[in-house]
Amino acid sequence: MKKNVLVAFLFLTAAFSGCNKIGSKNGTQEDSFTIKGKLQNQTSGNIYLSELGEQQFVFRDTAEVKSDGSFEFTGKADDPGIYRISLNDQNMMLLVVDTQRIEVTADAKDLRKTNTVQGSKESENLKRIEAVLTSMQEAGAKLEKRFVAAQTAGQEDSLAGLQQKFMDLQKANNQRLKNIIRSKSNSVVSAFATLSLINPDEEFAFADSMATAFNKTIPDSKFTRALTTKLSTLRTVAVGQQAPDISLPAPDGKSVSLSSLRGKYVLVDFWASWCGPCRQENPNVVRMYNQYKDKGFEIFGVSLDESRDKWLKAIDADKLTWPHVSDLKGWESSAAKLYNIQAIPQTLLLDKEGKIIAKNLRGPSLEEKLASLMK
Repeated sequence: MKKNVLVAFLFLTAAFSGCNKIGSKNGTQEDSFTIKGKLQNQTSGNIYLSELGEQQFVFRDTAEVKSDGSFEFTGKADDPGIYRISLNDQNMMLLVVDTQRIEVTADAKDLRKTNTVQGSKESENLKRIEAVLTSMQEAGAKLEKRFVAAQTAGQEDSLAGLQQKFMDLQKANNQRLKNIIRSKSNSVVSAFATLSLINPDEEFAFADSMATAFNKTIPDSKFTRALTTKLSTLRTVAVGQQAPDISLPAPDGKSVSLSSLRGKYVLVDFWASWCGPCRQENPNVVRMYNQYKDKGFEIFGVSLDESRDKWLKAIDADKLTWPHVSDLKGWESSAAKLYNIQAIPQTLLLDKEGKIIAKNLRGPSLEEKLASLMK
């Protein structure tokens, strides 16, 4: 479960535009832009323009849809940015304002699927990314249906295989995204995609290399700045780094530190009683723990609960017999801030010296890694 959900798929499912770049910051005409549009099946009403900041859209303007379906927005932009044109909260399209004159056509029944944008060097890059996301969404939905059906039928043997297929699908599509981003290192679309679609916990080296490239080609982009800041925070908890120590109260009230478990392979498990995916994963973690706890493997559970009672009941109900700690501050937990935890479940696997050797291993991937370490 995520702390803040950024709906990246919606952000990246429309065409961008660009010819003559907007880049001047001196308030000249070069900063001005005009978006002229023509809608089918819409002859009245309003249409809205918003600009994407680092985390959310900010309203910019309203235009009237004329009787012939036409509309027009004008504005100023210091540098290329991602904008949203919408008729309502469910019917929208996106574009990049990186040119002075943009022409848009679309069917008002579905702006996202029917829009075209004239004169855009970014459109091809966007469409390639959109194709990857659409493919992932469609294939993922099919696997989810199969997973639910197998779960309902009690076909436990099928669940692990389906979970592995989904992870393989994610891996393949993630590689496709990386190839697109790498090929367009001067693109605000690529900078935003790296910020929002690439998991830096698992792809830190790639994200870091792209941030370096973006800082050379588009240093003034808000997405470049946000990515650079994000990676700076994550650098201290990247794979290969020494895990920062955590010392928090255990269920009995006494403090327990992560460093006290040195000499064992340790899975640091960020979770909470209210987190459905965490609770669903717990049986698998329990199985791994029981299999390897006598071979030098330990788990250090860090709960983002706020209710002591619910925390303790979940530990008991799920039979989680390893060390647990929590300051009962939810997302404001000092450990969550230290490790920049924005979503749970999230795990880190440490070696015997306390160095981070892997992140977010679950299901078959966790089992495979532990098997290789415990030989």
